[in-house]
Amino acid sequence: MTTAQAPYRTQPGEVAAALGTDAERGLDGPEAAERLTRDGPNELPTARGQGPAARFLLQFHSPLIYVLLASAAASALLGEHADALVILGVVVVNAVVGFAQESRAEAALTALSALTRTTASVVRDGAPVTVPAAELVRGDLVALAAGDKVPADLRLLRTDELSVDESALTGESVPVRKDPAALEETALADRRNMAFSGTLVAGGQGTGIVVATGAATEIGDVHRLMRTTGTVQTPLTRKIARFSRIVTVAILLLAALTFGIGVLYGRPPAEMLTAAVALAVGAIPEGLPAIVTITLAFGVARMARRGAIVRHLPAVETLGGTTVICTDKTGTLTQNQMTVTAVFSGGREYTVSGSGYTPAGTVEQDGRPVRPAADPALRETLLAGAACNDAQLFEEDSVWRIAGDPTEGALLTSAAKAEIGGVPPRTAALPFTSERRFMATAHDGGIVYAKGPVERILELCDDQAGPDGLPEPLDRAAVTARAEAFGGRALRVLAFARASSERLDPLPRLTFLGLQAMIDPPRPEAASAVRACRDAGVQVKMITGDHAATAAAVGARIGLGGEVVTGADLAAGLSPERIGAASVFARVSPEQKLRLVRTFQEAGHVIAMTGDGVNDAPALKRADIGVAMGRGGTDAARESADMVLTDDDFTSIEQAVEEGRGVFDNLVKFIVWALPSNIGLGLVLVAAIAANASLPILPLQVLWLNMTAVLVLGLPFAVEPRDEAIMRRPPRDPSLPLLTRAMTLRILLVSGILLAGSFGLQHWELAHGAPPETARTIVVNVFAVTLIAYMFNCLSLERPLLWRGVRRNPWTAAGAAALLAIQMFYTYTPFMQRVFHSAALGLGAWARIIVFAVAAYALIEIIKRLQRG
Repeated sequence: MTTAQAPYRTQPGEVAAALGTDAERGLDGPEAAERLTRDGPNELPTARGQGPAARFLLQFHSPLIYVLLASAAASALLGEHADALVILGVVVVNAVVGFAQESRAEAALTALSALTRTTASVVRDGAPVTVPAAELVRGDLVALAAGDKVPADLRLLRTDELSVDESALTGESVPVRKDPAALEETALADRRNMAFSGTLVAGGQGTGIVVATGAATEIGDVHRLMRTTGTVQTPLTRKIARFSRIVTVAILLLAALTFGIGVLYGRPPAEMLTAAVALAVGAIPEGLPAIVTITLAFGVARMARRGAIVRHLPAVETLGGTTVICTDKTGTLTQNQMTVTAVFSGGREYTVSGSGYTPAGTVEQDGRPVRPAADPALRETLLAGAACNDAQLFEEDSVWRIAGDPTEGALLTSAAKAEIGGVPPRTAALPFTSERRFMATAHDGGIVYAKGPVERILELCDDQAGPDGLPEPLDRAAVTARAEAFGGRALRVLAFARASSERLDPLPRLTFLGLQAMIDPPRPEAASAVRACRDAGVQVKMITGDHAATAAAVGARIGLGGEVVTGADLAAGLSPERIGAASVFARVSPEQKLRLVRTFQEAGHVIAMTGDGVNDAPALKRADIGVAMGRGGTDAARESADMVLTDDDFTSIEQAVEEGRGVFDNLVKFIVWALPSNIGLGLVLVAAIAANASLPILPLQVLWLNMTAVLVLGLPFAVEPRDEAIMRRPPRDPSLPLLTRAMTLRILLVSGILLAGSFGLQHWELAHGAPPETARTIVVNVFAVTLIAYMFNCLSLERPLLWRGVRRNPWTAAGAAALLAIQMFYTYTPFMQRVFHSAALGLGAWARIIVFAVAAYALIEIIKRLQRG
């Protein structure tokens, strides 16, 4: 059908005729088989993911790794097989670590496909049969009942109290009552004569004709968005990649320059190639990938203890750089549990405390608790809600749940909070229908209760219950005004009435009892979490498929006010400035959610997108970091996300932002600490070649330093505590490089200090008759001990933090002691002396090394003070 002939705009009979089916007998078997062959199965196409071998090989796809592999090859050609094996070992270990930490291959498309793997009750050849949902074709006549998963997109022909939970697709917070009448052009969430694939039948029965299967369904549109939505590199991976490219180019140029200078001085090419390999190995921060992975992994473990499971390691740091959080409403900011918050009866308004289905709370008037038993009209209103009700409220695994319609679950909960019991046994019932527009039940003792929309119940009433429960004249205007006031607060309102009768047919005239008003309430901690994010300079945008009035009411309660932008507004075209200024977006389709994320990203923001429904999956995948709900979320949302909240608590996002900022700070501290070692080693080799001197350090010794000092002293940075004011500063600018200008200057300064100390002490030893092995051992230990001192400089990049830093992070002292022990082993054991060409040092040499390291620490603290101003 064309857009002008959309099924929801067409009469049921016309839809059946257009699809060549019988609205009573359905398709015949041969026709269904022919259509299945022609159109294909009712399944979503799946994408083939990368295999384990491909993912492992991708761990070597890095410019720095290419340089290391070339260095290993060069060492092997020169006959330095031990050097080549150690270099290859470093590369393989890094690859194994990265592969082990790699997230599961994206299974979002598989999860979406799983939504349609079910069976369906179909009428074929005039007889009901059950077939796999994958065998459904356009024109099939499908029967729906409570608890069914809708197997394809259906144009409904008949409904009997049919309501469908579409929250996973549209964000609608309550089940949608269905009606087969044709509609005018309307949004997806308002197409009440359609049932969409993957949604759940909450109650009632119905039949419908299949109008779309597989990729042509609304879930198929989401699937298409998923296929065309590319994942976005996180800020950290972008910056590390750029940093790696710059370092690689610099290393290659420096190595080539070193080789050329040495050859010009007449030194053998083989010796210069060894020097170039040593320079490349020394300048490459081999420990960086491992420390980055370990630091992120520690962050993952801490976040898991706070209710957040991270599926992709860089997502930890991304949260710390987030500038905008785009959050779904239903199930994320709200509890996805309808809750009665207000009651009107006997001319009085009452408030009901508590939220969700847990029957804990009180009924209050003007802030004072009331006893419903002493207020007959209030008691009868609550009792009517519990009696005229088909849901069940129960406790399972210490969690209160409902079976049935969420609205009726809210009525049971409000009665339980008021300790209303003793519902008389039911003898008869009139179910809600679109024609009747109310539900009524008869009970032992000759009592009839009814509930429904306010205007319909008022039509059935002659009088109302006064505060004492006795009949008095019905004030229709007052009741209507109170219902409108509740509606203005985005509350859903139901009216209740009763009569004394044994029968429902004919229904007797009723006495109006009162109103109960309900909403899917915000999570208790949502407002404080939103406020904390704003204090940290992070904007919060609520994006939902629910009604604008409901979104505005929830937004106001959690601190997101201002203009509500609707999907219609977005379709009409809004300026980026107006979109950026809005905090609440309502009646938004999955395509528009995705477009909003892209708009914010194009404005330079780092986006965290939260959600729990199928409709959230494309935006979750596109965002810099997707955050899904673990308890109430769909598989599609969870598998599209980088992080899953096990407690479905928005507060966990605010805590994750804090954790992410701490992780980024620790990574920067580590890089500022580690790079001087690599640059210093390169400068030492260049200086030796330029001075036409012997190599002050060998390639294998360079690797020893990089894989011991960097790892042993780098690990304490992974567990460095967060700064106390970390959530009182604005997010870092995503456009800024990984290292600021001040950090770069400090790195170069410390590199120069290491060059001066190692080169100077090496020449001291040689000038006093020490053999080359002793001089090279001096160089290795100058780097090791000075890096210990510099580690304490880097515990804070702004202020001195020596003893306080050791007290708050004792792993720094443990790392320093461990590296000293390792260096003693390197310097004095015969085995290490044979392998690494090291030599024993005297006390005088150690004294000179320690004095130099202490002086370097003091000089760097002076520079930090000068930089602070």
